[in-house]
Amino acid sequence: MTDIKKIMKDVVRIDPIPQASTRIMAIVDDPDSSIADVVKLVEYEPALTANLLKICNSAYLGLAREITSVHHAVSLLGMRQVADLVLMAGAVRTMSREQKGYGLDQGDLWKYSVSSAIIARQLADKKGSEKRNIIFTAALLKDIGKILLSQYVMDSFDKINALVSENGYSFMEAEKEVIGIDHAELGGMIAEQWKFNEKMIYVIRNHHLSDTESMSDFETGIVYLADMLCMMMGIGGGSDGLAYRFHEEVAKGLGFSQTDLQEVMAEFALQLGDVERLFSLT
Repeated sequence: MTDIKKIMKDVVRIDPIPQASTRIMAIVDDPDSSIADVVKLVEYEPALTANLLKICNSAYLGLAREITSVHHAVSLLGMRQVADLVLMAGAVRTMSREQKGYGLDQGDLWKYSVSSAIIARQLADKKGSEKRNIIFTAALLKDIGKILLSQYVMDSFDKINALVSENGYSFMEAEKEVIGIDHAELGGMIAEQWKFNEKMIYVIRNHHLSDTESMSDFETGIVYLADMLCMMMGIGGGSDGLAYRFHEEVAKGLGFSQTDLQEVMAEFALQLGDVERLFSLT
């Protein structure tokens, strides 16, 4: 079994997402905040501002006119959508590297994470959730643990794969058995290190429903379901993508029919090409 203490030391060395990306979540969730608060925050981050404007003027949004400033972006798109775009742009540095242990090439993890976040937002919107910002962010960052665990998975891949193929383990169960920790648990520790709120830490740590109580948690269920829909669409699952269990009762518990899920996938399929092009803009 891998030295868990060594992995724990690596947690503090992982590149954090920009501070503005984490602070914007609090601003958007504060009912007393204003457009000026968002503009002031983002404008102090030149690289983030540049990436935001590139995304705003890309085919992804399909706007009829050019957006020339952060204030213009927030005024036209609203605080919540700009917050989503800032988070996507901020995560690219941390999540764009290849993760060989999971069979993910450069950009795959970012594309997969962004896709999952967008689908989670669609699902949350359909239920009128007031916590769509937390859901979007948790879905975007739920696999952050893979960044640190990738090398350990690669070194132990034969053992992990044997447990999956011969003993019926899920990939995450095999990770835990062989390495001593799984990517979701590690992701929760990273979220704690970055001082995320308790709800987001919980969702990231339980996004594969390892805690039975999480199956009845609305936000965790939405993020889990978005993850499963990505895998069904063949988006960025990597070597572990087919080795997770689909809990159909979660979709039913959230009130989604098969038709609802098919509609969400169809809606997202129209955006997929634009999501792929986003990576080259950030």
